[in-house]
Amino acid sequence: MPGENLTRVEAQERRAIVDTRSYDVALDLTKGPEVFGSRSVVRFAATPGASTFIDLIARDVREITLNGREIDPAAAFGDARILLDGLEEENELVVDADCLYTNTGEGLHRFVDPVDGEVYLYTQFEVPDSRRVFAVFEQPDLKATFQFTVTAPAAWKVVSNQPTPEPIAHDDGATATWGFEPTPRISSYITALVAGPYEEVRSELTSASGRVIPLGVFARRSLWEHMDADYVFEKTRQGFAYYEEKFGYPYPFAKYDQLFVPEFNAGAMENAGAVTFTETYVFRSKVTDAVKERRVVTILHELAHMWFGDLVTMTWWNDLWLNESFAEWASTIATAEATEWTEAWTTFNAMEKTWAYRQDQLPSTHPIVAEINDLEDVQVNFDGITYAKGGSVLKQLAAWVGIDAFFQGVGAYFQKHAFSNTTLADLLVELEKTSGRDLSGWSRKWLETAGVNTLSPVVDDDHDGRITRFAITQTAPADYPTIRPHRLGIGFYDLQGGSLTRTHAIEIDVDGDLTEVPQLKGLRRPALVLLNDGDLAYAKIRLDDRSLATAIDHLADIADPLARSLVWGAAWDQTRDAETAAGDYVDLVLRNIGRETESTTVRTTLAQLQLAANSYVAPDARDATRAKVADGLWQLLLDAAPGSDIQLQLTTAFASAASRPEHWERVRALRAGDLSLDGLVVDTDLSWQLLVSLAAGGVVDAAAVDEALAADNTAKGADFAAQARAALPSGKAAAWESLVERDDLPNTVVRSAALGFTHPATRDALEPFTEKYFAVARDIWESRTFQIASYLLEGLYPAPLANAGLRAATKSWLAANGDAPAALRRIVAENLAGVERALGAQERDAE
Repeated sequence: MPGENLTRVEAQERRAIVDTRSYDVALDLTKGPEVFGSRSVVRFAATPGASTFIDLIARDVREITLNGREIDPAAAFGDARILLDGLEEENELVVDADCLYTNTGEGLHRFVDPVDGEVYLYTQFEVPDSRRVFAVFEQPDLKATFQFTVTAPAAWKVVSNQPTPEPIAHDDGATATWGFEPTPRISSYITALVAGPYEEVRSELTSASGRVIPLGVFARRSLWEHMDADYVFEKTRQGFAYYEEKFGYPYPFAKYDQLFVPEFNAGAMENAGAVTFTETYVFRSKVTDAVKERRVVTILHELAHMWFGDLVTMTWWNDLWLNESFAEWASTIATAEATEWTEAWTTFNAMEKTWAYRQDQLPSTHPIVAEINDLEDVQVNFDGITYAKGGSVLKQLAAWVGIDAFFQGVGAYFQKHAFSNTTLADLLVELEKTSGRDLSGWSRKWLETAGVNTLSPVVDDDHDGRITRFAITQTAPADYPTIRPHRLGIGFYDLQGGSLTRTHAIEIDVDGDLTEVPQLKGLRRPALVLLNDGDLAYAKIRLDDRSLATAIDHLADIADPLARSLVWGAAWDQTRDAETAAGDYVDLVLRNIGRETESTTVRTTLAQLQLAANSYVAPDARDATRAKVADGLWQLLLDAAPGSDIQLQLTTAFASAASRPEHWERVRALRAGDLSLDGLVVDTDLSWQLLVSLAAGGVVDAAAVDEALAADNTAKGADFAAQARAALPSGKAAAWESLVERDDLPNTVVRSAALGFTHPATRDALEPFTEKYFAVARDIWESRTFQIASYLLEGLYPAPLANAGLRAATKSWLAANGDAPAALRRIVAENLAGVERALGAQERDAE
């Protein structure tokens, strides 16, 4: 039996038989805390006489009727499928079932607010989880209309893809029914239901089509005082205006609600007209500018999906990039050009491209157009290739064909394929028409092959410092040897008046293993040579020895924030690739990060600094380096401007880096108020972050965590408390038992506890858990939902050990489990890759 998986072949075979018309789905949310009633009426065409199946995950199925013929549920329902035979040309299927609420963020998630006891529900269906709520042909190319009827407590708000109707009250006065109008033809994974006593504020805008589009912002009652809805509406209006102009196609749905929901696994989800967001975007405490900007990018990312993904949807998940890469690219250009966050491309380089380069060097790397054989393949494919590399490559393509031709092609694509499904070829043909370029060769090299190229400068100069030769070498990894064409800038930087300033720049095409650049001959060799200046290309870049030395001393003196981000990235790539010592990277960061102005660059770089100190330096130097990092961050914190963004970031970074008693004493004093820094407010969330540090240092106990939770008995408080308890060196066994031997914790608590469990300060306490991890890995995969299994298998892997023993144990498991599901092996292989990279960096640092 296939379990809950679905293969691409099965989907293709089913699509050849079935063409869906409509779904009428009636949900009863008044049946208690465990189950809800689900009655589906599915109308579809089919090949007469054929057999197929429809998907459903349910506790009980009471009725199955196909074309008036009753089917025995005991015989037809099992393994997440209902078997259907004797199909007619036109069919009507009725399925009446009880389905289970979840606490995993998949299907229909049920949350009880610890503040006031109120119940909140929301759906999350991507990839294959609408089948947890109603009977459905769960694949993106079987689009249909969806009409939802929902019975719920009368005091609740009920939101779906279509505008919310007036509820019909029941005689009991306590319940009511909402009957929504049918949706346009859409895929099942972007349908949605959100219900509960949410607070809301409403607004509207006028679309380019002249229609008035109702807008809504929703959040939980206990969080509502922190919901800055006016700002969300402002960014939404800016995004609407930008996309409707650039795409040449008006917003395709009836309304646009944005709902901030509890215990959400992702940043957001692009349900048509009813986007759900993580509540971490409701700021109850001070957050960094990086987080504020990320929220704007996320708002515009989901709005872009209303066109890329919802209006036009990939046929199968191998073209997931048609959704995610485009939304990533579109949201970045829209943020940069339509909002106050004008340096969004710098943020993209610092965050997304760093993610992409890391992902593209893992053994699991894949082409942007990926090979997706089944649902398990796609669930692990929401990664740095599909999002960040795809977005990077689209930026390069837009520059190559011209931005106007690019947008014209996109608009033609929407016009031609509205409310239908597409593949890569459908998009390329429109871009070829508007640009006049043949994109087949570009597609083969950029979309259909994996791996990242490395570009290095070759610079020779004479005794007067004049360049006698300048060339660029291009290399590719042995496993993915494609050499690609790049459009890139070359910048020369020299110190002028205390600033490292661009003194010369050119833009060229690079192709092949070696590209000579004769136009730079005769120029004086600069202090720093920066390849890919302007960040048009997707490639790792190298700094020559002179440029690296300049960067260590003067990176902060570069005036252009994008150029700084490129140098930060190049230095990190060279460290990860064991070409330069991790200790040198530590020096680079500590000397320069204090004057970095871009919040996301700071955030990314500080995280990389911690990884370098904890895992990449030679083991003999690790303790001294960790202390050096903590001391350096403390001094930078003392020097930071009061109340500044970097002051907050340095505070949390210092707490995370604490490794000696004097460090934890400063953390304790800051949290207790015995030590204060001008402009630094230790609010609720910062207090928790400091407590996690103290827990990892073993200087507080579980009672201190209980006391903090009593003072902040909220959902976010519960997440922080789980992280702090798991960070206690003495609490590892209890944390392991709560995560592995029980399965009752909600998704965000699982994620937080796993994060605390592997806190780098508790490295020694993790040694006994290597053997335990591999003993339960397959059981976890087989017994938990995908999301929970992923959190556990990624989060509990004792990566901070970063030693030969962990490498050997991981290799041994992979060798012994060749028959394990490919998605599970991928997670473990990616964990191994991180350890092997750390060991290579340690060896280089020891030199």
